[in-house]
Amino acid sequence: MKRLLRQSWRLALTTFVLVGVLGLGTVGGVVLDRQVLTAYAGPSATATEAASNLPLVQQAYDTIQREYVDRTALQPQRLEYGAISGMADSLGDTGHSRFLSPQMVTQEHELTQGQFEGIGAEVQVKDGAIVVVAPIDGTPAQQAGLRPGDVILKVNGQDVTGLPLEQVVGLILGPTGTSVTLTILSPDSGQTRDISLVRTRITLHNVTWQPLPGTTIADVRIAAFSQGVSGDLEKVLAEVQQQKMTGIILDLRNNPGGLLDEAVGVASQFLKNGNVLLEKDAQGKTTPVAVQPHGPVTDLPMVVLINGGTASAAEIVVGALQDAHRATVLGETTFGTGTVLSQFGLSDGSALLLATEEWLTPSGRVIWHHGIAPDVVVALPKDAIPLLPEAERGMAAAQLRASGDVQLLRALDLLSQPSKSAQAK
Repeated sequence: MKRLLRQSWRLALTTFVLVGVLGLGTVGGVVLDRQVLTAYAGPSATATEAASNLPLVQQAYDTIQREYVDRTALQPQRLEYGAISGMADSLGDTGHSRFLSPQMVTQEHELTQGQFEGIGAEVQVKDGAIVVVAPIDGTPAQQAGLRPGDVILKVNGQDVTGLPLEQVVGLILGPTGTSVTLTILSPDSGQTRDISLVRTRITLHNVTWQPLPGTTIADVRIAAFSQGVSGDLEKVLAEVQQQKMTGIILDLRNNPGGLLDEAVGVASQFLKNGNVLLEKDAQGKTTPVAVQPHGPVTDLPMVVLINGGTASAAEIVVGALQDAHRATVLGETTFGTGTVLSQFGLSDGSALLLATEEWLTPSGRVIWHHGIAPDVVVALPKDAIPLLPEAERGMAAAQLRASGDVQLLRALDLLSQPSKSAQAK
């Protein structure tokens, strides 16, 4: 059973990546911290007790059908989905427990498989607005300059303020080769801009790396925690060691998360023992998730890069490495995803995601709504773009220094000064 942990790419998150059929359903906030697929089991005792209130819902439905003046708006499925979304939203677990349309369910599956259609942005709902959690590497969203925190005001000229996430996602997604125009508000400047994107079929390259120009430091980038990431990382670390690199920068910026098992597998390649995380249930009982034994552990000094787009499964890895004093964490506070979501399938292929557990760092730190603070705070200038391994190929050392990625450059400086760099013990 695959367990998802997304930002959960995490607005307060209802995270759905604008991809595929519905794209990725992840355009909402990273979203699943962990998703457990569960079949509908029928009403519980509590549900039976509450059944006496269902006639009130039916009464409201009938009144709308009978009296509402705009007859074209009376679409039964939209009313039904709106009612279910309203119940989930009333729990107050903003950005976590939520309703998924059948398209969103498909999206979630496609994202964890590493392929999907759409524009490639993780979004969520925050304070009634649709907010970008993170653009995915190499996608139209990233190439168009979408940034974490950007607010989507309009889709093809239609105001989407206050609309349910699933409805906005439906407007943004579409067939490969078609275009969509988004009106974006930058919260930092208060300025709006229109961007046009062409939807495409996206294959995620989740693990890439490159020796930083003029150094023996490896820049290892993990874009998301889709299926197979831990295996890909194992191969990359073998290359890093073969090329006699002396340090690793692990870039988890704008990583919206993914599969829990992959997060455990990734962290285990840098830790010899201990736990990767703790899972806490509704009764307060905590269950440790141990480091996987016999992994290809590397002892190279490390710096981990994070920002507000680092979420869910990525936060698990960061928390584990930070608690174990295995790496220096540098950048900006992470998104703050931390509930274990169970997916309960409904009869038409839609689903409810409900928080059933919470995950903590190995030392018991709460990440949900708090995020993980860096050991070294370095903010990336608003006009700077994170430098990725693909862009570093063929780059000269002087070009690296002039790149404007002050977070990466500070990490490089730390690893170049052994007395100040992360302990690899």
